[in-house]
Amino acid sequence: MKKFAYFPGCSMDSTAVTYKASLEYVAGRIGLELKEIPDWNCCGSTAAHTKNEKLAYSLAARNIAIAEDTYPDLDIVTPCAACYSRLAYAKHAAEDEFTRQEIERIIKRPFKGKKEILNFLDVFSQEDVMQACKENMVRDLSGLKIACYYGCLMSRPRKITKAEDIENPMQMDKIIELTGATAVEWDFKTECCGASHQVDAPRQSRPLIERIFRNAKANGAQAIVTACPLCNMNLDMREKEINEMFSKKYDIPVFQFTEILAIGMGAGAKTSGIHQHFWPAFDLINGVLRANFGKAGK
Repeated sequence: MKKFAYFPGCSMDSTAVTYKASLEYVAGRIGLELKEIPDWNCCGSTAAHTKNEKLAYSLAARNIAIAEDTYPDLDIVTPCAACYSRLAYAKHAAEDEFTRQEIERIIKRPFKGKKEILNFLDVFSQEDVMQACKENMVRDLSGLKIACYYGCLMSRPRKITKAEDIENPMQMDKIIELTGATAVEWDFKTECCGASHQVDAPRQSRPLIERIFRNAKANGAQAIVTACPLCNMNLDMREKEINEMFSKKYDIPVFQFTEILAIGMGAGAKTSGIHQHFWPAFDLINGVLRANFGKAGK
């Protein structure tokens, strides 16, 4: 199976611990080897690039430069949509020779900017990886209807992501359906969840989340699945608040796509991470497993 230089980003040991647990479980099952980039630093996320463009590029570029030196033959993969975007922008910036040299001056090390920057949807949608996942499925999640939520950075802008379809991406849909679950058609796949504005501008941002839940429910989804730590946290953590604020009764658990894969591969609640959700997620999965197998996983 494949190897990648792995940039975990700041959230995998904090707000994205369930993503980390399920990713490590699935990677172990299919033999996906993730070589963590040593001495990595924050990618700059959403704040740095609004203040100083060259500094923002340099924060991300330093990680790429370390990977170029440590793992010269490996592409870079990251689980976070913001990290993916910032690393990809740094690579794009390096296409301009003057900018590349400026970045080298700032980070005080060689920077080529030639490595492929991938997110985990890119990796898991590759045919050989999908086949490995399929071969390791031990549970059938048929009957589970999922809204695959990509957010706004996985596919846009096209000049950075090289996405085939920026409005209706299908990578996660295909990955999820390896478990037997159904990816529903819905209208909010790539709408913004509000990102960090859920903290500094809640009045303006909360309706963005409510619209996502509303459209998912209207299209028959029992759960929403994400591929981004921040998107996942915004939806999962604020569902109760959204119900109270908008007088709704949404009951839609929010998973990372790797959690669904892990469950399909036999992981229990603790191994997959679903016991640590803000909005209860266990009962839905338990119900699907009982319906399909007559018993649930531990």
